[in-house]
Amino acid sequence: MSEKVSNDLFDLKNDPRLSVYLYRAGFGCWLLYIMAGAPILASLRFYRTDLGMLSFCMMIAGLTASMVYDYHHNVALFTQKKKWLAIGYGILAALVYFVILGHKSPGLPNWLHF
Repeated sequence: MSEKVSNDLFDLKNDPRLSVYLYRAGFGCWLLYIMAGAPILASLRFYRTDLGMLSFCMMIAGLTASMVYDYHHNVALFTQKKKWLAIGYGILAALVYFVILGHKSPGLPNWLHF
């Protein structure tokens, strides 16, 4: 069977291009994150955390977009990606809570101290 692929970039159900573009942009931000740590690019060091967070957010958004496509065209792959999406959103929530909002990490409970 031949499926008609839409030319609309935001038709996530029938076109996986947006997820690919988000993955590539996230990978590019990750490369900039690594480069910003180099001594020669010390002027970018201020933006290093922002680039890391943007990279992670774009890759999670790319995974989410690809899951919409997989839900309609490849159910087996969709079920495999569900757990990774949940783990990714959990890590993203923790990063936003601790890094962006600046909350302190909860210490060990009293009963865990030796």
